[in-house]
Formats: sequence, C-alpha cells, structure tokens
Amino acid sequence: MTLFDPGLQPERTQLAWRRTCLALAAGSLAAMRLLPHAFGSAWWILGGIAGLIATGALWIGSGRRMGAANDALRAEDEQARMPGGMLLAAVAGFVALVGVVSLGIVLASGLGAPAAPLF
Repeated sequence: MTLFDPGLQPERTQLAWRRTCLALAAGSLAAMRLLPHAFGSAWWILGGIAGLIATGALWIGSGRRMGAANDALRAEDEQARMPGGMLLAAVAGFVALVGVVSLGIVLASGLGAPAAPLF
C-alpha cells in the first residue's frame, strides 16, 4: 500500500517556499539600498547581508525538506516520517527578530524628531 498521493501538493509547497525566498531576497536588497542612507553603513551589513544569508539557508533548507517529504511519501513503509517543523520555526523566529529590531529602529529614530503630519 502506497501512501503517496500523485497530486501536485509537494510541488506547490516547494513553489511557496521559493516565493518566500524571493520575497526575503527582495526585502534584503531593498534594505541594502535604503538603510545606509538613513542609518549609516553598518546597517548595510546587518540588514542586507544577513537577509541574503538567511535567504540562501532557506533556499537550501526548503530543497532538502522537499526531498525528504517526497522520500517519505514514496516509501512503502507505513511508519515513514515526514520532515519536522524546524525550518518553519527558524523562519518564524527570524521574521519575529527582524520585526522587533525594525520596531526598535523606528521608535528610536522617532523619539527626537518632530511629529510629521499624516496627510
């Protein structure tokens, strides 16, 4: 008995991971372009290079996860295990860290500046 569904679910999941990688790469390149003008050259390294390294790690990790999921789905053994959620947890942690750091930057830069009108 084979547990594998011949549909395209694993391929769609892989495409979703690739779209996430492309979005992270685009955000990192935007950070490399915009952050040095606003905060200095150290933010180029922190914002851009760290994001591109995370993009590469996510690209490799998603490919390995896809391979492991396909192997588990094609296994004839009923005890085959799907890959765990460590990659998902790592991505969620990275995004949360970037969000907290970004919030801190925005709050710190706005403390001494006069309030700008909304419209």
